[in-house]
Amino acid sequence: MGSSQNEQSSTQIPQNTKSSSLFRYNSPLVQIILIGFVCFCCPGMFNALSGMGGGGQVNATASNNALTALYTTFAVFGILGGGIYNILGPHLTLFAGCSTYVLYAGSFLYYNHYQHQAFAIFSGAVLGIGAGLLWAAQGAIMTSYPPVNRKGTYISIFWSIFNMGGVIGGLIPFILNYHRSDQAATVNDGTYIGFMAFMSLGAILSLTILPASKVVRDDGTMCSNMLYSNVTTELMEILKLFYNWKMLVMIPAAWSSNFFYTYQFNHVNKTQFSLRTRGLNNVFYWGAQMMGSIGIGYTMDFSFKSRRKRGIVGISVVAVLGSVIWGGALANQIKHRHDEILDFKESGSGFAGPFVLYFSFGLLDAMFQSMVYWSIGALANDSEILSRYIGFYKGIQSAGAAVAWQIDNHNVSPMSQLIVNWVLTTVSYPLLLVLMVLAVKEDDDIDKVADHNGSASASAPAH
Repeated sequence: MGSSQNEQSSTQIPQNTKSSSLFRYNSPLVQIILIGFVCFCCPGMFNALSGMGGGGQVNATASNNALTALYTTFAVFGILGGGIYNILGPHLTLFAGCSTYVLYAGSFLYYNHYQHQAFAIFSGAVLGIGAGLLWAAQGAIMTSYPPVNRKGTYISIFWSIFNMGGVIGGLIPFILNYHRSDQAATVNDGTYIGFMAFMSLGAILSLTILPASKVVRDDGTMCSNMLYSNVTTELMEILKLFYNWKMLVMIPAAWSSNFFYTYQFNHVNKTQFSLRTRGLNNVFYWGAQMMGSIGIGYTMDFSFKSRRKRGIVGISVVAVLGSVIWGGALANQIKHRHDEILDFKESGSGFAGPFVLYFSFGLLDAMFQSMVYWSIGALANDSEILSRYIGFYKGIQSAGAAVAWQIDNHNVSPMSQLIVNWVLTTVSYPLLLVLMVLAVKEDDDIDKVADHNGSASASAPAH
């Protein structure tokens, strides 16, 4: 797709420009680390803020409405984001996206003083636009820059750095609200100011990301020699995604992958734990994400020689683990008493079970999303194509999240939300297996195509 705008992703560069150093500034590893730190500062801190339940407020209404606005615009700009990235490149796309996170955190600082939710809702809508741009760019970078047979490893590196933001972000409200053991309390101003400082740093750091055409792998191949696209081309290519069977079978996985946050944050962390314990829980929730991404990344890169078999095994592992964890959530929901608030210092052994469940939610989230990213990355190697695929995934994901936050606003029971989440994730596994069997090429087949394209490119006349 878009072949007039883009050369093949495996174009060879002169031999004397090859380097064995992993830590070259223009190496895929360094660029993945940098985009990891950008997301550490922006969506990582946003995740910590959301993980508090209600955006750190006693009443979750303002947060739910802001998140609905956020994911509604995110659904649109997630789908458009890949095309925008192909037109603007990484610097403009990422900087514009990161800047909107600061505004969102600032709106809750404002809400702390004035209790007017209009600014929070507006900021949520603006953040949805920015998040669509950021995640489309991030997805294209994460799936197209790494070597073909190490995408799982690089995804896990990114996911670990990114979720360290959630760990640090969880420590901010935990430390600043440590002496407040009650549940019905709003986080203090310093919490929101701390989030804003990190988010501002992320916006600045986004300017260090190189475009695909300047990133060189150790074997001397360029990630992509992309010439920026145009609006007409991108609109046509984005429309084609809605008729692409590979994208259609991914819809349940995309829809469910942020849908479950509402239940986890608002009906496990927010309603079952004290304020300071919620911050502590988030430290472990996002820490579990780091563990989960490393584990599934290793499985999907190294478990078998066959790329297709690695994908099948990875999906199967997540399916089994997911069933066990959602089963544990059902047991926890059945025995939970609405008048019982758990605190890590005061609740004794009763704290352990719900805490382990919330930790396991973080583990499953990272494994599920890393698995889906790996599956998308296995469909192509070209940055231009993958930016559209990732944009489609993030758009559908955000539409699901927008619906989930409004479902919660309409007081749908926690048990009903739990069952819907369990069903949605379960339906996605067999469809991803179909994708793996029918659409994913083996590494050797990709190498042959790359060699052929490289030879053709080398013999073609210069224009």
